[in-house]
Amino acid sequence: MDSPDSPIFAQRTSNLNSHLTPPLTLTVATESWPIAGSFTISRGAKTEAVVVVAELGDGKAKGRGECVPYARYGESVESVTAALEAMRPHLARGLDRTGLQQAMPPGAARNALDCAFWDLEAKNAGKPVHALAGLPAPHRLTTAFTISLGSPVLMAKAARKAARRALLKIKLGGDGDADRIAAVRAAAPHSTLIVDANEGWTEQNLEANLAACAKAGVVLVEQPLPEAQDGALAHIKRPLPICADESAHGLSSLAALAGKYDAVNIKLDKAGGLTEALAMRAQAEALGLTVMAGCMVATSLAMAPAMLLAQTVRYVDLDGPLLLAKDRPHGLYYADSLVYPATPELWG
Repeated sequence: MDSPDSPIFAQRTSNLNSHLTPPLTLTVATESWPIAGSFTISRGAKTEAVVVVAELGDGKAKGRGECVPYARYGESVESVTAALEAMRPHLARGLDRTGLQQAMPPGAARNALDCAFWDLEAKNAGKPVHALAGLPAPHRLTTAFTISLGSPVLMAKAARKAARRALLKIKLGGDGDADRIAAVRAAAPHSTLIVDANEGWTEQNLEANLAACAKAGVVLVEQPLPEAQDGALAHIKRPLPICADESAHGLSSLAALAGKYDAVNIKLDKAGGLTEALAMRAQAEALGLTVMAGCMVATSLAMAPAMLLAQTVRYVDLDGPLLLAKDRPHGLYYADSLVYPATPELWG
């Protein structure tokens, strides 16, 4: 099977794009999806997921892609919408998905348009995206379920409620994290635990927090230090693997992770779509990095393409819809810790 970043893969996908008849029409919409309760990480809390949906049409079919503008990366709904709107003249001149990779930088806006291209290609070809990309048919996966940052008592309560789940992702990033992770472990003694500090630790508390996580049997810690200060990770003795999240964006960011990280969390919103995310997965594996497929808090439309990325990775964190008060129609099917691939009614 050709690597997603190989010339043969690029030629194949370029040929697929030739089936689309320009000019393509573009519709951009902003949607707000209430979160069940609130979602809290080290940078703050929110009660709704605001997403931007791009829809491409060619007069025969329509394809959709969803993204989440993320302020941490300098994005807003307005900036992402403007970036998408700026593609209208390029689409009118025949821009295809291959050309899109050079026309837009990695980020949420390109993710929405890239995934819309894939969806439209699949509908026009009468074949699922995995077949067009030369990937195996997707199967169900075990996904993490996120426990938001809070007091040890509140986090233990949430963990106890989710203790039947195989994999829990614990948000840390504040004073008292050792007490939080100990409380979660006591409440969910049989679950595999991943910790995500969201850049919330410092060089001063790093080793103590890592030791507390190791004592609790945590298998992976995501982004303990801020991106600009993660050089310290190359000089410490680590009791468990450390995963890059905010320090990893598109393909060009992977080489800099060497020596500091053992793993990388690939998210379509950071990579700028499924096309580059697949290439990132191949490159990360070649560099010896363990791969996690992650997500923002979003609906199943954003999870569907990420399911293809997630098929061969070590850790899957695609619980976005589970954190919402409700999902969109034809959403992914979740059964406890299992998540099933999308149906054509949703995407791809």
